[in-house]
Amino acid sequence: MANPDALNQQRASSRLLQPTVKSHLAYTLLCALVMMVMFSLLRVALLVYNRSMILDTPAATFLEAFANGLRFDLRLVVYLIIPLLLALFSARAMAARGLFRFWLTIASSIALFLGLMEMDFYREFHQRLNGLVFQYVKEDPKTVMSMLWYGFPVVRYLLAWALGTLILTLAFKGADRATRPRGPFSGGSIGTRQIAPWYTRIAVFVVCLLVCVVAARGTLRQGPPLRWGDVYTTDSNFANQLGLNGTLSLIAAAKSRMSEERDNIWKATLPQPLAQQTVRDMLLTPSDKLVDADIAAVRRNYTPDANKTLPIKNVVVILMESFAGHSVGALGRPGNITPAFDKLSKEGLLFDRFFSNGTHTHQGMFATMACFPNLPGFEYLMQTPEGSHKLSGLPQLLSARDYDDVYVYNGDFAWDNQSGFFSNQGMTNFIGRNDFVNPVFSDPTWGVSDQDMFNRGLEELKARDGKDKKPFYALLQTLSNHTPYALPTPLPVERVTNRGSLNEHLTAMRYSDWALGQFFEKARKEPYFNETLFVVVGDHGFGDEQQITEMDLGRFNVPMLMIAPGIQEKFGQRDHTVGTQIDIVPTIMGRVGGDVVHQCWGRDLLNLPEGDKGFGVIKPSGSDQTVALLTADRVLVLPKEMPPKLYQYELGADPKGVVIPESADEAALKQKLESFLQTATKSLLDNTAGVVNGKPD
Repeated sequence: MANPDALNQQRASSRLLQPTVKSHLAYTLLCALVMMVMFSLLRVALLVYNRSMILDTPAATFLEAFANGLRFDLRLVVYLIIPLLLALFSARAMAARGLFRFWLTIASSIALFLGLMEMDFYREFHQRLNGLVFQYVKEDPKTVMSMLWYGFPVVRYLLAWALGTLILTLAFKGADRATRPRGPFSGGSIGTRQIAPWYTRIAVFVVCLLVCVVAARGTLRQGPPLRWGDVYTTDSNFANQLGLNGTLSLIAAAKSRMSEERDNIWKATLPQPLAQQTVRDMLLTPSDKLVDADIAAVRRNYTPDANKTLPIKNVVVILMESFAGHSVGALGRPGNITPAFDKLSKEGLLFDRFFSNGTHTHQGMFATMACFPNLPGFEYLMQTPEGSHKLSGLPQLLSARDYDDVYVYNGDFAWDNQSGFFSNQGMTNFIGRNDFVNPVFSDPTWGVSDQDMFNRGLEELKARDGKDKKPFYALLQTLSNHTPYALPTPLPVERVTNRGSLNEHLTAMRYSDWALGQFFEKARKEPYFNETLFVVVGDHGFGDEQQITEMDLGRFNVPMLMIAPGIQEKFGQRDHTVGTQIDIVPTIMGRVGGDVVHQCWGRDLLNLPEGDKGFGVIKPSGSDQTVALLTADRVLVLPKEMPPKLYQYELGADPKGVVIPESADEAALKQKLESFLQTATKSLLDNTAGVVNGKPD
């Protein structure tokens, strides 16, 4: 019969044996494997959750994407196991398994949380986690929490997170038990074992360090280490994005955001005289004459063609939330999502190759009303110190002509610093969520419904009609077509039920379209209607099942419709000129008529030289520095620190993008794009991007 004391001593020794270098390395590798499996499963979940974007992409493409993803996952895992590698210097440190388990569980749990959050983030923005996360967190916490609670399955995600964290805890504990030394021990106190000498441990550490450096670099090439652009190895943007690691993307965005040197600002790539002249060639027309050419890049006196003005007195800009061109019937898409807009397009001038400058309402507001582009590092211009500069937008230009103004919005003007920015630009009257009395519907996140906003807009326009015989301009901004898509009950439109994950979004878009139609039905009965220019434009688009080119043009393509007396007689019903939101102000001023000094970074799309088909510069929101230049049928996509890629694109009923391997004009397009960004950034930083009073000297 075995001696009980001997058995107890044997059990104690098994529990207390100190880890050896071999067992510690085994523990480290096993923990790394646990994390690699977790990241791969998160990538599978992201793929399955957004499977509507797979379309006809072959399985081999996603296998390639997953292989690319392993390199990014390994890079993050190497960073997380650094404490375990440093423990090789000390036997006592190697024995601190409890501390290591705690660190790995916390770090992995955070990565798990981000991975779960990313599934809906990608569905909404078609981007991995980026600086947009910090931008939302920075805003009103109450509004953000309400948006998340009502718009996403928060409880389900929290339960999944808790379960996943429990599994990770058990996995790391199992790795610990599986790699503890077993067997007999030498004399002395229980649990002691001969540890490799210090010089051996240093040698092992050096070898491990070299392996980790190679793994963290993600590549054996000379030059820069693994970069996010290295995942772009397939023709599917969705597959390429899957290859990234969301946690790493968010860390990179955080580093850029906290950098005192503002790393995301566009750095000069060309001699400034060349860049400035290139931009002047891009923007100036025979109707422009440079003003202050020695200090301002594109400040000019614009003289509109008198034959192309319209008999208008007032201007109303309607900025439609998430009014994506890929779901607008007038642009060739089925589904009957926008019947009211489709009907309105027959009585106005529709621009069918129009784009937002960014993918967030923030950029849509300052691009549309202040005619300033969306630049890397200034995606949230209205909240930066440079946002206090006087720009050359509609408030500046029309206030100088003694126009009355009003800005009507469903939500809170504190969001995105709207009231502060637009007050500084010259607007004086703001109607927000707290100014509505007995609204038809008000949701706890954003505010009143679109029909409430339009009804109040009608009241404000009527009140200004004929007031002191002054003309007026107005900005009416919708909001219902935004997560969490809180809509009135009963709905005045039929719900969309055949588009899967887009059903709610498209239902909200159909409702916003209905509210727009109601507004015009009532407005056309008012005296001011026949002396007003109405401009209807989307603030940005949103992603659908297709991703057109690496830039995902579905998130930028929006309709722009101008309705005014005599507009079809002079300009027709359709215009195929390429334009973006920064072209709206000069196009408006061209219809109002009269000389105007401005420094808009766009042009009057209805007064371009013969053969000029327009262009546009676009950039997504967040910390992604990818930029693009659009022409009539091509788009040059330029990621940061990566070579450009030229596509031929098509919109409308059959949208698509095809890579052009070689093109004689690629270098010229790249120079135009870099010149535009470089010169606009310098003008903003030098505070020479605006103009005083908007009148010629």
